[in-house]
Amino acid sequence: MADGPRLVAIVTGASRGVGKGCAIELGALGAEVYVTGRTLREGDAPLPGHIGATARAVDEAGGHGIAVACDHRDDAQVAALFERVAREQGRLDVLVNNAFLIPPELTSGKKFWEVPLSNWDDMIDVGTRSAFVASALAARIMVPARSGLIANISSSGAKKYAWHVCYGVGKAALDRLTADTAYELAPFGIAVVSLWPGLVLTERTAKVRARLPGLAHVHGESPRFTGRAVAALAADPQRLRHTGKALASRDLALLYGFRDVDGGLPDGPLEERPTPA
Repeated sequence: MADGPRLVAIVTGASRGVGKGCAIELGALGAEVYVTGRTLREGDAPLPGHIGATARAVDEAGGHGIAVACDHRDDAQVAALFERVAREQGRLDVLVNNAFLIPPELTSGKKFWEVPLSNWDDMIDVGTRSAFVASALAARIMVPARSGLIANISSSGAKKYAWHVCYGVGKAALDRLTADTAYELAPFGIAVVSLWPGLVLTERTAKVRARLPGLAHVHGESPRFTGRAVAALAADPQRLRHTGKALASRDLALLYGFRDVDGGLPDGPLEERPTPA
């Protein structure tokens, strides 16, 4: 996929955080990157960042960023996105399923019976289900081309308790989605992987870290570190060797030889989640 025409990619939930980092690093490969999200301008969300700014960052990295307003809870909007990409590009090489709805209770320390029942819908609908929908639509473009990469942004919370019951259930289901879609897509040359970042140093994390002293000594990673893992996989002609697996971004850094933006190597997935002070 690294040779020939410019890569075409979709990164969901790319207003900020890991999604933005993935979009920028695909831009560094020279890709056409469609970045989706609900934040259209600064001030629309409590945290900084919006899809227009991400698209510009992709341009600055050497690619071409295309901002697309999309609520991944709305199947019609998602279908329109993939129809647009097929119409404008005629192909799709990379899909990064990063969209995830984070309720305020995620890191509150409250037990599952103490939080709104809507937490389930929030994290399963925009997370697990949205990844299924996007993967199905992507496959309809990738299968005829017999090539592609789908990267699902997951977490070690798929295996060990992390933050919230609904969070762990959603990530475990996402890793199962990776394994089973990989099984069906492998004959068509399409690789599907789950990626496990470590502690990602985002604006949101800065707020959480202040309440969780146990995170103070963790060597976290920039949002672009997992983006570099996606870019390395996209450029690897033998990426099918990884299909169906859940992979730590740090392990891929060791395999492919990339490092974070500061030149260092972060700690990787958290083994234990600290409780609020």
